Amino acid sequence: MTEPEKLHPDIERVLIAEDDVRRRVRELAREISRDYAGRSLMLVGVLKGCVLFLSELMQELDLDCCVDFICLASYSGTSSTGVVRMLLDLRDSAQGRDVLIVEDIVDTGLTIGYLMQNLQTRAPRSVEVCTLLDKPVCRKIGIQPKYVGFRIPDEFVVGFGLDYLERYRNLPYVGVLRPSAIRKGD
Repeated sequence: MTEPEKLHPDIERVLIAEDDVRRRVRELAREISRDYAGRSLMLVGVLKGCVLFLSELMQELDLDCCVDFICLASYSGTSSTGVVRMLLDLRDSAQGRDVLIVEDIVDTGLTIGYLMQNLQTRAPRSVEVCTLLDKPVCRKIGIQPKYVGFRIPDEFVVGFGLDYLERYRNLPYVGVLRPSAIRKGD
């Protein structure tokens, strides 16, 4: 567990400790490996927030898999804009493949809903979602990820890949950002 004196000064408190994150990632990998046993899985990481989660998850999977990335934008500061923009598309085809979207957090559901619809047009065998964090209280559309690391309250969190203005991604835990660290107007 992370010691309080080792917290970044902008972190109010740890919501999910490093050991708990890593344990849950191992559990998710076992579940995914069981569900896709004997099949090849295409992992689609949603940049940039997925990087740490995807890396840990891939190492724990006990099945044949490949990885590709997509980059979408829908946030400005601490708020969802409600508009999803594709900044980077897949390099490989999803046609006929089992696709698992790996996301850092699902809150409004708008981004993941957009991505699922987009990928469905590419004729995959299947499309599912694995997210480290889920904020169902913020959901604006009826999306439910198949694999969820943790359900969390409506708080602005950073760490383990999640950022605020491109900072804090490298923290090994998920923490709640202090209000004083958030710029006015965000």
